[in-house]
Amino acid sequence: MARALIHMSASAKRGEIIEIRALIGHSMETGYRVGADGRLLARDIIRKFACRYNGEQVFGAELHQAISANPYIAFFTVATDSGTLEFTWEGDNGFAHTEKMNLTVSAS
Repeated sequence: MARALIHMSASAKRGEIIEIRALIGHSMETGYRVGADGRLLARDIIRKFACRYNGEQVFGAELHQAISANPYIAFFTVATDSGTLEFTWEGDNGFAHTEKMNLTVSAS
């Protein structure tokens, strides 16, 4: 099971731009390296990341073999309404991980 760390404000003012930082623990094997037995190691990477804010996707990324282990992603969005941000990572070999964070938005 992967471990994800998400850093974002728990509250914001309506219209405020907030920064969101997400990191997930994953070895990200490229499929190009050779193991101790001289054979290629099987590819095992995270291929997609998405963030949905109250069900609407506000950020997405397609990842490839060149991404480092434990990929870190930072992005910004505008606080519009109180609700839930859902973070989803999908990868090879059926890998899928989802985390949720709540955001409380005040009028001003």
